[in-house]
Amino acid sequence: MKFTYYGHSTFLLEADGKKFLFDPFITQNPLASGIDVKAIEADYIFVSHGHGDHTGDLVLLGKQTGAKIIAMAEVAQWAGSQGLTNLHAMNYGTYKFDFGKVRMVWATHSSSMPDGSYGGNPAGFVVELEGKSIYYAGDTSLNMDMKLLAELYSLDYAILPVGGNYTMDTDDALIASKFVNCDRVIGVHYNTMPEISIDTDVAVAKFARENKQLFLPAIGETIELV
Repeated sequence: MKFTYYGHSTFLLEADGKKFLFDPFITQNPLASGIDVKAIEADYIFVSHGHGDHTGDLVLLGKQTGAKIIAMAEVAQWAGSQGLTNLHAMNYGTYKFDFGKVRMVWATHSSSMPDGSYGGNPAGFVVELEGKSIYYAGDTSLNMDMKLLAELYSLDYAILPVGGNYTMDTDDALIASKFVNCDRVIGVHYNTMPEISIDTDVAVAKFARENKQLFLPAIGETIELV
């Protein structure tokens, strides 16, 4: 399984011969100017909530790739109003796709679409791929519901926001990793703007002191998820 980071909270998972893109926001992110959006391929696009820094390229890439968009019902409805037709609306529940099972989980945040329309509730996902369970928290604060995931899954990786201000910071993400009982964390939603800037060396060291790994790949970097 491969993880490619496109900046902010945008990343691609490659597993079982399929490509899974999450929260597409590239062309509006100056830090991701080196990414060739036209070269991105996806079979599925997951959207955690409606904010522009998670949906900025949803319409563009949805049309370009023809990918099935998996999102909260209101986000999927908005995507349909933008001309996208390959949609799978969810709420907080599970569904078995051809690649594996997906659980949409609670996130504590807000959600509205780029045009200001209602975006439903924010969410995260647990995705089962290649025998692994991957938790993507979306934009969220630390919350007690995360403890349920440790009872439901043996998570292989947790993809957590670490920038603070709008979401968990590094300290809270470390606690979240304990709540979900996962020692391998990939950080997202940091350093895109001043208010979510972090010292990456300090962040990695904090996790290491707790015998945990925090991966902070560079934009455009691909890492193997073993």
